[in-house]
Amino acid sequence: MSVPPVPVPDNLRWIPATEGDETEYLEVAFGDDGNVYLRENLKPEEVVVTTNAKWDAFVLGVKAGEFDHFVEGLDDPAPQG
Repeated sequence: MSVPPVPVPDNLRWIPATEGDETEYLEVAFGDDGNVYLRENLKPEEVVVTTNAKWDAFVLGVKAGEFDHFVEGLDDPAPQG
């Protein structure tokens, strides 16, 4: 079963999820419609949409360490500054 795509508002303010010189990163935008929009900066036409409530639950899970197992064994990035 296919779900029709949610229209992406034109007036979104995309926030890059990077503080460094990365060439590839995610961007997030919060719509007035109660949705959160995610995309890769190199593929801006491909947008994932979720609700504010699901986004908040995800962020709380990240803060609580629920997803730490996905990054186990990865090298820590070099400190910047």
